[in-house]
This record gives sequence, C-alpha cells and structure tokens, in this order.
Amino acid sequence: MNEKARTPRKPQLRPGRAGTTNRGSGRPGNVVALLSSLMNQRSSGLVEAALETWISSAAPGARLPSTRELTAHHGVSPVTVQAALRSLVCRGLIETRPGAGTFVSATRELRPVDLSWQTATLGAAGAAPAAASSALRTVRSDAISLHSGYPDRSLLPERLLRPAVARAGRGDAALERTGSAGLAGLRGWFAAEIAAQTPADGTGPSARDVIIVPGSQLGLAVLFRSIAGPGGAILIESPTYWGAILAAGQVGVTLVPVPASTEGPDVTALERAFTETGARGFYAQPNFANPTGARWSAARAAHVLEIVRTHGAFLIEDDWAHDFGITADPVPVVTRDDSGHVVYLRSLTKSVSPAIRVAALVARGPLHHRLLTELQSQSMYVSGLLQAAALDVVTQPAWQSHRRALRKQLRARRDLLVAALRTHASDATIEGIPAGGLNLWVRLPDGTDLARLTQDAELRGLAVAAGNEWFPAEPTAPYVRLSFAGPNPDAFDQAAIILGEVLAEQR
Repeated sequence: MNEKARTPRKPQLRPGRAGTTNRGSGRPGNVVALLSSLMNQRSSGLVEAALETWISSAAPGARLPSTRELTAHHGVSPVTVQAALRSLVCRGLIETRPGAGTFVSATRELRPVDLSWQTATLGAAGAAPAAASSALRTVRSDAISLHSGYPDRSLLPERLLRPAVARAGRGDAALERTGSAGLAGLRGWFAAEIAAQTPADGTGPSARDVIIVPGSQLGLAVLFRSIAGPGGAILIESPTYWGAILAAGQVGVTLVPVPASTEGPDVTALERAFTETGARGFYAQPNFANPTGARWSAARAAHVLEIVRTHGAFLIEDDWAHDFGITADPVPVVTRDDSGHVVYLRSLTKSVSPAIRVAALVARGPLHHRLLTELQSQSMYVSGLLQAAALDVVTQPAWQSHRRALRKQLRARRDLLVAALRTHASDATIEGIPAGGLNLWVRLPDGTDLARLTQDAELRGLAVAAGNEWFPAEPTAPYVRLSFAGPNPDAFDQAAIILGEVLAEQR
C-alpha cells in the first residue's frame, strides 16, 4: 500500500477497498496491509548485520559497495540501505567521504592518557557516597531475575502507553516548555486522587499544592535537603528503601534509624528519636513498604501522625506502591492531614513505564515554595512530552481495568513464589505475606554469608538482592529481597531450588 498520513485502524482486505474478493473465487482476498516503516526497520537490521560481518574481515579503509549494489544484492530499497549505513556510521564502524563513497573506519591505536592533574584540582573527597544498589545491576539474559525492583514488561499498560506517547508527540507538549510546577491537568489528577480518599470533614490538596518532578529519586533528595539541610537529621524506618538512604547521603543528611517490623515503625522508638535528635522529619512508606511489605493500620498511622505533629515535624510519605495493591487498597496518611505536616511523594515510573520518569510532590505552605525553588535550580521543569503521555494513560477508562488485572497477576505471582520457597527452601523464612507491592522480604539463617550466597546463586543462574543495603545502620539479620514481579514466573520453582541448595551448602 502507499503509506499515507492516516493509517487504517484495522486491516482491510485491500487497503481502501473493503469487501474485495479474490478474482474468480468468490472468497475474501488475503491481502494484508503492512506499514512500510516497520518492514524497513526489520530489513535495515538484517542489512546492518550482514555489513558488520563483512566489515569485520575487511581492511581499514576498504571501500564498501555502492548503495545501488547493496540494494540489488540484498533485495531491499535504497532507504533501507541508507538506514543501515547511518547506524554503522553512528557506531564508528564506517565513515563516509562526500564524492568518494563509504569506507571501513581506520583502527585507532589506544594509548594511555595522563589524568593525574585532576587529583590536585579536585582535592580530597568528602564522605564516600553509598554504592548504587545491586537491585539495579545487569545480569545475564538467561538468569532468573528476582533482584530487580521494576515490574516485568508484561505487567505494564503497554496497550495504553504506546498510543499515548504517539498522541503526546503530535501535540503541543512535544514543542513547548512546561511550567516549573508541571502540567495543570496532571497536577489536578494527582490532587483529585488524594481528595477522593480524604474524609468528608478534611480538606484535600488542590492542584496548586502539587509539583511534578522527574522521578521520585530526585524528589527524595530535594525533600531531605529542603527539610533537614546538610548536617541535619531525618528519622527513617529500618529497614527501608535503599534509594532513600542513597539520597540522604548525597545531600549530607544524617539518618537516624527507627526499628520497623511488618506492622510498621516502633512508635515508642519514634517518639524517643524525635525527642533526642530534634529531627525535622520522618521518612516512611506506610503502604506496602519496600522491602518488608509492611502496611500501617489506621491506628498506627494516627499515632505516628500525632507524634509528628507534637514535635512540629514533617512526615515524608513515600507512596511508591500505590498502584500495586493485591489484597488491600492503600490509604495514604496524607488523606488524614490538612495541616501541612505530611509531604506526599507518588511516582508513576514503576506502574506506567520505567521510561516515564514522572512523579508528584504534594506539599502545603512555605515548604511548597521552598521545594519549587529548589527544583527550579536542579531540573527547571519536567519534559512536557512525558507528562502528557502519563496523563493520557492514567485518565483512560482502561487504566482502572489494567489496575484490576494487575492485582490478579501480582497475587498469582506472589503466591507462586511463596509456595516455591516453602517447598524448596525451607531454611528461608518469609516474615509476612505482603498485601501489596512487588517483593518478598526473606530472612535467612543466622550466620549466612550474604556475599557468598548471592555470588553462588548467580553462578547457578539466580539473581537476588542482598538485604544489607536496605538498612541505614548495621543489619539486624541476614535477609534477601525477592521480587515476584520480574520476568518468567514459571521459573520460581527453579529459583527456590537454587536458593535452597546454596543455603544448604553454607549450613
């Protein structure tokens, strides 16, 4: 077919002639309408692979066949050949010389470079930042991945996202700078989501209380710097999200651990920590905490909020798993507060797509102004294209259908991994079955060498995340965090078998 601006929504028997039959047969024809751009992408990859093989055995400076010769040899269009050549140029394998042709790039001899001058210029380093999490490490493609904190692609709303990104690309958001606080529509959506769960006698936030940020990690750093400042103290649950520990270290904030269980923080220890340190804030994940899966009861949430108000402090509520309820629905603590003591952080990165780095900070009063000023100096504004795509996805009627389906998928995966561990890794103890989230927090026998365990498991094809990095101070026991939202849940039995074997070897 001739590709035009308007693509048919469904295949026709013959483009533009619905109802056409095979000549003389009386049966519908089997002509299929294909987008030439998709065919070109696949064909150019094949041409590129063939040329790369040829280049690997050619001498530097060798001249490639002309576009006409390559077109005839591979049976593709000149456009396809040019696409393959452009990719090879970008990779540095070939170079073009106007009027002469295309040639294999010359091999450049690598030589050591002296960079010692930077030692004196930079001076002595400050406190070493915490290392990046092992949950972000790349493992071999055939490994069973239980270490990552991101959902598998099959759990994302791909059918909603792709059209949303395309529509955003055709709109004004692709060309214009957004306001520093974010798109009004997206800010309104975040505010309305909270207001819908706010009691009738409370006052929910409005769109003007919302600031859109490029991901929750930057939001955490800005919150810690704005509330505590370098050298200041923030109370934090232990264990807790490793990214919060990293963010605090980057901005010079001192973290004061508060012991927490699958029921939430120890309120007696929280009260004592506020009194002893004079901390200005408490960072917590009241719903489906990472890594423990803890969910605060209504009574625990009310008690924590009372302590925070008594000490004139802030509760930094990280609602990372708002879209990942399994057997319970999250009720944010911010819905119980209209006095500005709760600062709310909510991200769409895990639930919509890792490519959509969009999150929201909800804060009232002078803190809102301070946060906005801080963010303007850091990121200026968030891509309007990403904001428009995110708003498109979450306002589609099918978004709620996706969340309902996701709940069932996560429950099936969670229960499958729990059963596998109980059958094949009896030395591993699951301290609580989470009512939401993406992970199991698993205690291992005392004395387990976590570094050896993770290495031995990965050599056998299983990637797990060692629990040490989720503690802001010394770990209380050996743990691993296992994600049930990764790829290939059919391999959960094999994963549990490997974990049981490496534990048995240490025993």
